[in-house]
Amino acid sequence: MLESLAFFKPVLTALLLPPASLIVLVLIGVRLLLPRRGLGFSIVLLACIGLWLTSTQGFSHVLQTYVLKAPRPLGPIDLESLRDEVKAAARTDPKGSSSIAVVVLGGGMEPRAPEYGVSDLSTTSLERLRYGLWLSRQIGAPVGFSGGLGWAQLDGEHPEARIAQRIAQEEYGRSLKWVEDSSRDTRENAGRSAALLRHAGVKKVLVVTSAWHMPRAARAFREALGPDMTVVPAPMGLFAPRSDRLLDWLPSTEGLVQNRVVLRELLGLLADA
Repeated sequence: MLESLAFFKPVLTALLLPPASLIVLVLIGVRLLLPRRGLGFSIVLLACIGLWLTSTQGFSHVLQTYVLKAPRPLGPIDLESLRDEVKAAARTDPKGSSSIAVVVLGGGMEPRAPEYGVSDLSTTSLERLRYGLWLSRQIGAPVGFSGGLGWAQLDGEHPEARIAQRIAQEEYGRSLKWVEDSSRDTRENAGRSAALLRHAGVKKVLVVTSAWHMPRAARAFREALGPDMTVVPAPMGLFAPRSDRLLDWLPSTEGLVQNRVVLRELLGLLADA
């Protein structure tokens, strides 16, 4: 995407995603009720059904599982195998460098959190960072963070990766080995992280991001790293059905948010294709 168009990505995305796009569809249908009653009613009905579905967690699960095809989370057997790989690499490398690395992708930041008085990570970024640090501790591999300023943010704000570096040190007592703080989107996350990882001699990269973001992120990293390095998806934040499945198909704030991010990813995959 051209640089000039990329600047408008946040606005264009907001207009294309629900509820804005469906509200516009309702208005179009209402406008057509008098001159073309049947068509107008059909459009309004279609838009209302769309608003209902895209406000439910059940529909977001269907999109994430069968359309995005998000990968499964790492299980105990996967962690044990990775742990053994890290230990084997440590025995063969006298310098103690690891051929396996955990890379956490940023998911947003707040320029200033009033309660802390400093910049902070968004809830999505905090969840990714927490899981990345946990995963790093489980298998014994170093961890890095990739994230600069998004297209909707202003120059001069603190890069996301620097905020993550501070939080990891102050709140988790962990240091990040790699800090990539100049990327603006997923493709740049991969491209700018690749040079750091190659220089460190990394051969296998565990990419940590939200499950709905993983298909696009894994593809970007495979393209940036090439065939000489292995990319292992390490998704987090997967959908967990509730005991009362009916609630998953009733509109909710959580459902609207989940559908928006999944549909945004579908747009991202189409745009990057």
